[in-house]
Amino acid sequence: MSNLVNDIGVSKQDNLIVDSNIPIQLKGVTLVANQGELKRGSVIGIITASGLGKLTTKTSSDGSQTAKYILADDTTIGDEDVVVQCYESGKFNRFALTLGGSDEVSEHEDDLRKYGIFLADAINYL
Repeated sequence: MSNLVNDIGVSKQDNLIVDSNIPIQLKGVTLVANQGELKRGSVIGIITASGLGKLTTKTSSDGSQTAKYILADDTTIGDEDVVVQCYESGKFNRFALTLGGSDEVSEHEDDLRKYGIFLADAINYL
């Protein structure tokens, strides 16, 4: 007898997006080269002089210390700038975000809110 049920794909919930009551909008953002691997949920700031994005760190002084976007997909950034999809609005799980250095989400929450990104506590089901 043949198997009549086959798995054709797997979906894994990561709990990044809390709900869709606030419109979720994406934007193409160019990330500066040589950042290595960035995970979905990484918080991105924009370098003022170049307009390129990088992982937000409060100790930066190039403009990227101001959190503006959330990375939509895992990305590896080698020796060339890379265009990626970032969330520019929506409601997200604060516990699913990644920041640079020893930054805490609370240090960037006001900046994110100014740009239309709202944070909430969400239970992790993973």
